[in-house]
Amino acid sequence: MSSCPNPPRSVASIQPIASRSWALLIPSALPHLIPLSSPSLPLPHNLAAPAPHAHAHGHGLPILHLRRQGPPPAFHLLLSLPRRLLRTRSAVQEGTGLPPRQTRRLQCRRPHRRRAAGGGGGGGGAAESQRPVYPFAAIVGQDEMKLCLLLNVIDPKIGGVMIMGDRGTGKSTTVRSLVDLLPDIRVVVGDPFNSDPEDPESMGPEVRDRVVRGEASGLPVATAKITMVDLPLGATEDRVCGTIDIEKALTEGVKAFEPGLLAKANRGILYVDEVNLLDDHLVDVLLDSAASGWNTVEREGISISHPARFILIGSGNPEEGELRPQLLDRFGMHAQVGTVRDAELRVKIVEERARFDRDPKAFRESYREEQDKLQQQISSARSNLGAVQIDHDLRVKISKVCSELNVDGLRGDIVTNRAAKALASLKGRDKVTVEDIATVIPNCLRHRLRKDPLESIDSGLLVIEKFYEVFS
Repeated sequence: MSSCPNPPRSVASIQPIASRSWALLIPSALPHLIPLSSPSLPLPHNLAAPAPHAHAHGHGLPILHLRRQGPPPAFHLLLSLPRRLLRTRSAVQEGTGLPPRQTRRLQCRRPHRRRAAGGGGGGGGAAESQRPVYPFAAIVGQDEMKLCLLLNVIDPKIGGVMIMGDRGTGKSTTVRSLVDLLPDIRVVVGDPFNSDPEDPESMGPEVRDRVVRGEASGLPVATAKITMVDLPLGATEDRVCGTIDIEKALTEGVKAFEPGLLAKANRGILYVDEVNLLDDHLVDVLLDSAASGWNTVEREGISISHPARFILIGSGNPEEGELRPQLLDRFGMHAQVGTVRDAELRVKIVEERARFDRDPKAFRESYREEQDKLQQQISSARSNLGAVQIDHDLRVKISKVCSELNVDGLRGDIVTNRAAKALASLKGRDKVTVEDIATVIPNCLRHRLRKDPLESIDSGLLVIEKFYEVFS
């Protein structure tokens, strides 16, 4: 991002017109770019007119005195004032009175916003328009992790996947390679919440209001790929939940909501790499949204609730720290990833990665047929999922395993039933078998067992032993 030239320092102040006021330091470039006395850029009704210079003591910066009358306005977030107004081309041109050519020199370019991985891209288009993605079909080994990811794409209500394993085992690569396999969904055009035009529970507030008023037939609908949104460890709570739109508040004088990452991930996938290092306050936000499927924002005079139904996928290295039990229980399935020990497989992985780094486009093209076949298999499984049945006696045995393992709550029972049905649908059957349950039950219950510090056996083996004891 290019930087702005340093204009000559200029000062301005707005003197308080009553006893209650406060002062904010602002960069000296702002009055130079946009004189606050310019009639073409009116100030909010509760700000006074500019007055002569007033320098900050010892800082060489101007002081901006603001007067508050009545309840706190949206404009009190003026710490973002210079950055936001410099981004607004019309405000700069009108406020400076300079010719457009000179005005362009004073403007900061808006930073380039790279689209989140999977955001609207899929198939071959994702590689050409964005950073090339390693094909899912080219992943060698790690069958447990790949199966858990596929089952969640088939049935998002399973509740996500927690992937824990050694570093350098391809956890992030495998998750991001899922982008090409994500199916299409119907969304309302221009809606930031990826609203479903037919499901009220997945509609944003504006779309829901239009449906209530009887304008559902006039909604513009399009087909788009399921999005994958990355949640970085350094994200702030405002960026995750959403906050007030400062730019619109300053330029138009209205309170508007700027959606966050939870809104963008609605009906999609929210991926958190190194989730065990996530800050506690962000963990609390994810807990609330994952539990209710809704995100509620109460701040700066704005009260809004919007759907936040997403597949939560996390990955991490257990050596770097444990995950809070409350968040761990929100993941529907748990996959353990280990380092490949077979020498032949290791050589194959190294060679495949070298091929991809040398020519990503040709490498992706070589796996095109396998990718298309897998994507078609997923689409067929999603459409046939509702027809899959599971016998009552199998349900009883699943619950008996959960009970004898002292699993807290009923999430283990629910997730195991859903995962077994998704696996049967993936294999093209309409009835769940014992083999389907045996395949998925360790991943559904392993992370829900109470840990005994003196227990040396892996919790997944405990689940398998109890399964054969009950189902035999």
